[in-house]
Amino acid sequence: MRISAEQLKGKFPDFDNELIKDISEVGVVREVESGDPILKTGQSLTYAIVVIRGAVKIYREGDEGGEFLLYYLDPGQACSMSLSCMRFQEESQIMGVAVEDSELLLIPIEKVSEWMRIHRSWQEYVINSYRNRFEEVLTVLDSVAFRSMDERLEFYLKREATHNKSNKLHLSHQAIANDLNTSREVVSRLLKKMEQRGWLTLNRNQIDLLQTES
Repeated sequence: MRISAEQLKGKFPDFDNELIKDISEVGVVREVESGDPILKTGQSLTYAIVVIRGAVKIYREGDEGGEFLLYYLDPGQACSMSLSCMRFQEESQIMGVAVEDSELLLIPIEKVSEWMRIHRSWQEYVINSYRNRFEEVLTVLDSVAFRSMDERLEFYLKREATHNKSNKLHLSHQAIANDLNTSREVVSRLLKKMEQRGWLTLNRNQIDLLQTES
């Protein structure tokens, strides 16, 4: 499915008209459902991924199959790590999963570098994507390197609430454990302590944040 120039202009107002025209001619819209994989570790990439609607989680996989959440992709954002792999013709080092029904704009690999040379607005978009995702990854690394697991959990819950624009988080303990690469038992124990301190309340597959931890 193609995307029209009018739709692109509405979603990417900073893109110049020539870039909008080029994207509308070669870009393909792909619809995915919540839970669908959109990118796999080791995959050879033939297109750049830009989220039009919905949200995607980007993970790093361990050698033994564990997953660690790096960042979200929201509408209007591109996966900078996939862009990097494409630029250097490397296999994907990350995996991506849709966390809600989403629409993705797929741009052929050969156009990514070509547009960097001829479209300033595309160049700025890609550079900003690199910078923003790099800052997010640094924040996550700081969380892992310098915080205890209860602090990491607090950081994670606040991040989820900010992303979802709601203090009601529809998350299972196992889903949280998967994102933090720890065990469900550890997550359940720490969540119970947070509930006892009055920071949140626990319901079945839902966590209601009440206040900020001191």
